[in-house]
Parts: sequence; C-alpha cells; structure tokens
Amino acid sequence: MLSSALSPSLDRIHKISVATAFVILCTVSSATAQIYVSPNGNDGGSGTFSKPLLTLQQAVHRAELRMPTATNDVRIELETGVYRLSQPLIVRQEDSGTNGHNLVFAAVPGSRVVISGGVRVTGWKRTNAARNVWSAPAPAGVKDSRQMYIDGVRATRTRGRLPTALTMTDTGYTAADMTLAKWRNGSTMEFVYTGGNPVWSEPSVGLGSWTEPRCPVAAIDGTKITMAEPCWTNSTQRAMLPNGARTANLVGPKSVGKQPTYVENAFELLGTPGQFYFDRAEGQIYYVPRRNEDLTRADVEMPALETLVELRGTAEKPVRNIVFQGIQFSYATWLGPDGPDGFSEIQAGYQVTGAEGAAKQGLCTLVPGGTCPYGAWTKEPANVRASYAHEVQFRRDAFVHLGAAGLDLGEGAQRDAAVGCVFEDISGNGLELAGVNAPLAPDAEFASDNRIENNLFRNVGAEYRGGVGIVIGYARRTYVAHNELEQMPYAAMSIGWGGWPDKIQMAGQANRSMGNVIEKNLAHNLMLVLSDGGGIYTQGRTGETLKSGERLSKNVIYDQYGSGHGIYTDNGSSMITVSGNVMFHTDMDNWGSRHKDWYDDAKGEDYDPLAIEGNWWQQGDADSSKQNVIVEGNRLIASLDAAPKEVIGAAGLEPEYRQIAALKFARPAAPEPPSRVAAWVGNGMAYVTWCPTVNVGGSPVESYVVRASNGAEARISNENFWKLTYVELRGLPVGAPITFTVSAVNKEGEGVASLPSMPVTPRDAPMLVPAAPQHVSVLPGDGIASVHFQSPGMEPDSKSQNRDSESHNAGHARAPILAYTVTIQPGGKKVVFTGRNVVALEGTHTTFNVVDGLTVGDYMFEVRAVNPAGEGAATTAGPVHVR
Repeated sequence: MLSSALSPSLDRIHKISVATAFVILCTVSSATAQIYVSPNGNDGGSGTFSKPLLTLQQAVHRAELRMPTATNDVRIELETGVYRLSQPLIVRQEDSGTNGHNLVFAAVPGSRVVISGGVRVTGWKRTNAARNVWSAPAPAGVKDSRQMYIDGVRATRTRGRLPTALTMTDTGYTAADMTLAKWRNGSTMEFVYTGGNPVWSEPSVGLGSWTEPRCPVAAIDGTKITMAEPCWTNSTQRAMLPNGARTANLVGPKSVGKQPTYVENAFELLGTPGQFYFDRAEGQIYYVPRRNEDLTRADVEMPALETLVELRGTAEKPVRNIVFQGIQFSYATWLGPDGPDGFSEIQAGYQVTGAEGAAKQGLCTLVPGGTCPYGAWTKEPANVRASYAHEVQFRRDAFVHLGAAGLDLGEGAQRDAAVGCVFEDISGNGLELAGVNAPLAPDAEFASDNRIENNLFRNVGAEYRGGVGIVIGYARRTYVAHNELEQMPYAAMSIGWGGWPDKIQMAGQANRSMGNVIEKNLAHNLMLVLSDGGGIYTQGRTGETLKSGERLSKNVIYDQYGSGHGIYTDNGSSMITVSGNVMFHTDMDNWGSRHKDWYDDAKGEDYDPLAIEGNWWQQGDADSSKQNVIVEGNRLIASLDAAPKEVIGAAGLEPEYRQIAALKFARPAAPEPPSRVAAWVGNGMAYVTWCPTVNVGGSPVESYVVRASNGAEARISNENFWKLTYVELRGLPVGAPITFTVSAVNKEGEGVASLPSMPVTPRDAPMLVPAAPQHVSVLPGDGIASVHFQSPGMEPDSKSQNRDSESHNAGHARAPILAYTVTIQPGGKKVVFTGRNVVALEGTHTTFNVVDGLTVGDYMFEVRAVNPAGEGAATTAGPVHVR
C-alpha cells in the first residue's frame, strides 16, 4: 500500500514502475536503535514510528546523540515518500558509526523512498497552438536547471543544426548572416561538438573522437559571436609541445572542430516534442509535449540542487560506517557547463578548467609553469559524493534521473562498497572511484580495498556522451565484479590514468595503483555514439609486476558500435593480465594494444608487460612471447554460443541480484532519437547511416525509420541495422540538396526524429569500383580463420578515393565501402562482411571478421571491397593452414 505521504503525481510514477520488486529487495532486519522519518513527520517529534521526524538532517542530529552509547547499528528508517531537499544532506565525521556499528539510512520494509533535489513544475498552459508549445512559471527558487522530467522521462534542452555558416575566430565565430543575432537570449545558447567516427557527410569534431565538449555563447553582436571564457581558450588553444608536434597534454587535438555539431538551448528551436527551453530572464519554462503526455496531469520535475548527499570527511577524520540501503536518489542537476568553464572535456568527464587551464593545468614538466602531477585535470562532480569515507556502503540503491555523475567515492575512499545498485538515466558518469590528482598519496589517503559488485548501469552519459559507467582513477585492490553495463554512448568501464607520456618516449605518471581486479562483468550495446574506447579501458602503470598488477578476467563484452577495442590497454598500460574473457562483435579490435616501455629508465626497446591469455575472441592473434608481451592460448569463435557456457552464464548480475534489471523508474516511452545521421548520395539514390538510440524508453528498439526531406522513406529492423549499419533509398531528385532524419520504434511506438543529416546533393556521376584492400592477413584456428584487412588505397586514375563524399576526379564520384567479400579457395566459398566496422573503416585502421565451417587444409583467401558500383580488385592472402 502507498502511504498518504505520496503526492498524486508520485503515486502515478509508482504505479508505472516495478517498485514492488524494489521494495521487496530492500527489506531489512530490525535493529534496536531506530529513528523514523516521514514526509508527514515533525522535527519536534520523538522520532518513533508513531511520531516520526520530518527531515533527514534532523534525523542525523538525533542519531549523533545516540551513537556513543549504541550497542547496535543506529537506523534512520525512512517511510514511503519523496524527501524533497532544499539543501544537501551533509554527513560529517561526527555523524559516523562508532564501536563497529553503522549509521544506516534505510527504507522501511515495503516502502519506496526517493531523496529528491527536484521541484514540481505546475501551472502549464498552451501558449502556441500551432507549434504545440506549453509554458509554465519556473518554480520559486529555481533560477536555472539543465534537466526536466515528465513522469520520469527525461526531456532535452532545445537543439538544432546551426542555421548559418560560421567562420572560427580567436574569440569565437563570425556568422555568415544575422540569423543568430535575432534569436532571444543569445548568451544562454551552447555549442556542442560531438566526436565519434567520421562517416560520409558527418565529421568527427570535439576534442578527440571520445569526447563531446560544449562551450556557452557569451554574446552575439551582429555577425560576431563571442564564446565564453575560459572555455573557448581551453577548447581551442591547448598548449603545444615545443616542437609543435602534438598537444602538451598528449590527449587529443589543440582545438575543437571549426563547426559545432549543433546548437543547444535556444527558444527559436522549440517545436520538437520532448524538448524544453528555460527562459531564465523571464522565469518561464517552455515545452513541447510528446505523444500521450498531458501536462495538466503529469508529474513534471525540475532538478534544483546540484548535490543531494555529501559524506564529508578528511584524511585525519574520515567519515565512516555509513550505510544507505534501498533508497532512490533522483532529480539533481549540475550547472558547471553553464558557467565560463563550460565543458572542455579531456576524457571520461574530466575537463580542462580555469583561466590557465589550456596553458598549464596538469601539464607538469611538459610546459613552463605547468601544474603537477601530470594529467591532474578537473573531475566531473557527482550528485551523491563521499570524500575520505571508510566502510561506507550503498546497497540496493538507485541513482536515476541525475544531471552530473551519479555516485563519487572520491579521494581517501577505503573499504567502501556499492552493491546491487541501479545507475540509470544519468547525465555523466555512473560511478566514480578515486581521483587523478594524488597518484602518490600515502596509504591513509589513497583509495583502497573498495568493492563495486552486482550493479546495473544503463543509459549513463545521457547528456555528456563521453560518460562512462564505472570510472576509476588511481586505486589499490579494487574489486569490480558481476556488474552489467548496457546502452552506453561511450565506454563501459575505465580504470587508470596518466600513461600518455609514452607517446613522446617518457614514462607515464608514477602512481601507487596495484592489485585491482575486474572480473565476471557483462558489457554490451556500448560505444553507441563516440569512438576510441571499449568495454574495459585501462591506462597507466597498474603495479610493480604482473602478479601485483591489474587483472581483467572472465568478462563478457559484445556488440560495440563505435571503433575502439573490446579491452583497451591504452598508453602506458603496464602489468596487466587479460585472461578468460569473451569479446565478440567489437569494433574494430577485441584487444589492443602494445606500447613501448619507458618506465624505470627503460629505453623503449621492449613493450610494457602484458599477458593476454586464454580469451575467446575473433581477433585470432597467434601465440607469442616477446618483448614482455605474452599472447597465449586464445581461441577463435564465430558466435557467442561458441564461448563456454559457464563463462557466459557467470558474467553480469548474480542470481540474487537479477531482479534489479526489471526495475523501471519512468513510464514506458518511445525511444529517444538516434544521433549523428550521415548520408552518401549518388545518382538518384542515397545510403544513410547513424548512431543507434541510447535510451530505448524501457523496451528494446524494434526498427528504425529513415525519412528524406523530399518525403522518401525506408525502414530497417534493429537486427538488420546492426548487421548492415545503413539503409538505401532510391528515387531521389538529382541536383537538389536533401537531408535525412531517423527515428526509432519500440513497442510504445515511434519516437521523435533525429537531428537532420548535413545537406547532400544527389548527382549524376559515374562511380568507380574500389581499389584492392590493403594489408590483408589471415590467422587460422580450428576450422575457423580470422581475416584482417585495411581499407583500399588510391588507384592511380582515381585520387578521389580518399576524399570526401562530395569530391570528384575526372568526373568520378567516390562511393562508400559497404561490405567486403572473402572468397576461399579451394571450393569457392564466399562470405560477405558487413557492419559498422566496415562502413567506418578508414586510414590505417585494421578490422577483421571470421570465417568458420572450414576443414583441415591449406586455403587461399581473396578479399574484395564492395561499393555501390560493385566488387573491386582482390588482395589475396595465403596459403594458410587451418587445423
């Protein structure tokens, strides 16, 4: 039964969620020292079941008085309801558990408890019937927020492609016309720069393909656009090494791409269902409802607080023995990207900030006056955070509808645990552990002996697409196991830091990390927007020896969309054992890669020590043991079913935690739009590709609908999209610009359309078949072979092969590679490779796929690229002996 403390609006959300399962999971045993709190309570009460308190802070004060004489845990029991905070709940060292007992915040058995930093938005009226725009006054005390939720479904700020061309300047841009100057509140707009794979008409901008930085507009005067500082300088003028060869931070380019991917937060862009605009100057919120949304009845929540809960200890006086159990943390924002620093991303939510950020922050000895240690950039904050927290536990909690990272167990975290929690619909990172600013901290201040187990991460990075499910900095003896991570726009897990100096033949940042274990996790449907990441991304030195270093074992990683590696041992990765993992359908490698060893005065003659052993994959690398890297006993597979059932079955949530995967925290909805729609056009036809939907709305995507601006339409099932990654449209007019949008469909219906592709113009031009693929090799296994290849080179008579889709050479149009065929001799068996790793393959990158069903013998393999003009010339590899 729902308590009368629940508002009618929350009552509706409760009914559409599987909260019953949630409260069953949260049942706890009774304890002797109990303090009851209720949204209907009174802080003057006794704190008993019949006279509960009203506020959590008062309950903490009462608990502090009881703790010194407690003979058991002191429990703050929260009755069903929403606890709307007007200020963060602060827990200090003096509030800690003592004598081995805990201070426990727990939902009363059978209750659903939400700690909220949100305020309801009411008084909605339709103010523009033609565009179906509704408005409401901003709630009292809410001056700004970057998020809004309707019955738990996230709305997005208005966004659209730039309405005019921009030319980059030292202070911002010069616009081709006055369009933007006529828009209201120009200084509240934000330019967004998305990375990811460059494909066809869609470039990769940002500060590396793994990032999606954003900078606010400071002012617009006529055609002059001035960007906010220091965000603009930090995003366009990153310090270079003295030789000018690369940035001194060693992480990505000097500047964002010249053209933003889109502009966000403009009133003039209102009109797309599910998008809102907060006019801070007039105190009004504007919104266009989605299908089936009734704003006169819906629960509309706008986050107001930036911090919900903070456990605030120090190195000398850590906060300790605190437990949160069965609690939902929701509706908090983060306003940092609105400010002058913007969001100048480095990687995994870390940013360059401050007036001297680009010139000095974290650059240490690589530039004059650089701040140390190397790589100490600014961490993305979390809406629930703890510093110097010992023996703190989060058990079966839910971190949902949040506007920063979800949970941060920061510096000095020791023997903490997050177990059985849900991290979903979070703007940035899911769970952050440790930091990167004190790599040589003493034991008392180092993050150590923490556990992250049996948690579910879904739709993390909902706003800041570089968000990662689990982000770990410098840490010791961390145990990460049985987590499930899905629907991720970028990497699933990231651990380690500071290894980039190996790019310039220097040792990575010295640190005290060691003994971290990541095992039996399940990561799938990842890298859906950005690229150059993986299921498990690791960096820097992880121990003194392989035995004391990092161990990645029995993880299962599959269905990775953007290019990268399933398990990614990036710069400076040293002392890591990768064993017994299953990696399937990852784009473009299963594992990569080796890096020259410059630690401890090494001269780069060998690689950083790694052991890659006993994995199941499609990569097929032959056994070897040289230059400190062991590759041994790995087995080729052609499907997930070919991997051992016991490994597949043991990965992800353990049986007693699998119920959390069914929990719902919003009403069922159609999927959010796909992104990064790209097109290639020929004579009256087009190929269209895109990045798949991240937030599926509570049920799987069934299909995608592609629409051209002239009314042409095509559909593709989700299964076939993952196989091909594109659709074909014909009958398009030649010589007229055209754009394409894509929408996703689930059992709730068709979602809102994506932003349009950049305009492209079908033309009548002959196409050349592709040149031969480069660097083809075949690695055999038992009845199976892994075929590796690079994209075709340039033919002497067709130098347009490596130019963009609009270029011509002698009247020929460059056509995209859509597939590769492999013909096996003897026998003439022909196999076709398709997918995102084929469409996005470029430059010197290598990709691969497998051919199975072979018998023992010697084979030749002919590999050809395929484009709309047909199959190209072959590159032959072999003979290869298949066992």
